Amino acid sequence: MNYNEALQFIHESHKFGMRLGLDNIKKLLQLLGNPQDNLNIIHVAGTNGKGSTCSFISSILKESGYKVGLYTSPFLETFTERIRVNGENIAEEEVGKIVSLIKEKIEIMVSEGYSYPTEFEIVTAMAFYYYNQEKVDFVALEVGLGGRYDATNVIDKPLVSAITSISLDHTGILGDTLGKIAFEKGGIIKEDCPTIVYPQQEEASEVIKNICAEKKSKYIECNFKNIEIKSSNINSQIYNCNINGKELNDLEIKLIGEHQIKNSIVALNVIEYLNDIKITNISEENIRKGLLETKWPGRIEKISENPMFIIDGAHNEEGAKSLANSIDKYFENKNKILVIGMLEDKDIESVLDLLIPKFNKVITTTPDNPRAIDANKLKEKIERYNIEVTCKPNIKEAVDYALEISNKDDVIISAGSLYMIGNVRTIIVNK
Repeated sequence: MNYNEALQFIHESHKFGMRLGLDNIKKLLQLLGNPQDNLNIIHVAGTNGKGSTCSFISSILKESGYKVGLYTSPFLETFTERIRVNGENIAEEEVGKIVSLIKEKIEIMVSEGYSYPTEFEIVTAMAFYYYNQEKVDFVALEVGLGGRYDATNVIDKPLVSAITSISLDHTGILGDTLGKIAFEKGGIIKEDCPTIVYPQQEEASEVIKNICAEKKSKYIECNFKNIEIKSSNINSQIYNCNINGKELNDLEIKLIGEHQIKNSIVALNVIEYLNDIKITNISEENIRKGLLETKWPGRIEKISENPMFIIDGAHNEEGAKSLANSIDKYFENKNKILVIGMLEDKDIESVLDLLIPKFNKVITTTPDNPRAIDANKLKEKIERYNIEVTCKPNIKEAVDYALEISNKDDVIISAGSLYMIGNVRTIIVNK
């Protein structure tokens, strides 16, 4: 099948519903020869920052001469972004070939009484198959949702697991307390495999520590106390830190916001561990270059100037907090316009409470997603903040209107949904 047929096949799998558990993905991978068993995997879960952390890890490994697979979701602009090797997206032709093979295997498993796999299970199986085919040295594997029952958790023995910042998101699926969410994320912790952890709020921290003790997994908490930020602007950040007693000074990253420095430190702890167990031999020079070369689109990303246009995937309370802090830090005295669209199942009120007071004008729009909240409904929620708000359901019209009402010294920020900012990015970059 060709690429478009493959995408249609993948997207139509939702018609068959979904079943909790890993039996389906296990069966599908077994029929594909269990490609995941041949891979050296760094498994990363968390509410926020897991994609950035995977990106830092993969960039440092690549700069050190390794061949690295990077698996992330969702995509911003094109489906193939989700499966990369050394920064290159999987070829469309490969997607067609591998999905044809997967389709045959699905027919076999369904005939044996298994449920039809979900879209995420199919894409995860494709990623494992592709990375094995490409003979990658390592895979930075981002969990899709949760951890315990996530399709990526089919792996038996990662080299190391990492858990980034945990906060409330997907509460309908993962639970409505930090403890419940931490329990789901902690599902990726494996016997005798260390777990590197972003310092959490106590409720989440206790749960992770207990799972580690139960599984005999070494609990390694990252140290954020000695971070010294030397400079931070909308283009880059320079900082000093200490990883297991080793001073690293004047590290530079292009990702913006203090939270990204913290994500990079989780990645540095992973790299330090791989060096410690002699699986890698990564120099400080490669660490520096890898950090500097890390790109992660859609996270406080400046996509044009005059007026400055920034996109950010903030869609939950913690993401909105990080964005609000960055707005205070970099754009306090600027006239600011927000283009916002959100999904109905998000904690909309918390995001609005944090973001709306930072702006002079707001434009609501509707993300291209069946779970999106209608732009008019979102506008009604925002009107109580006594701010000028305009509704433009079509994303392109919302972007054009923001540009029309701004002058060159203003800042336009689009946020609220990763699904939406990918479209915004395409519109602006192609102008």
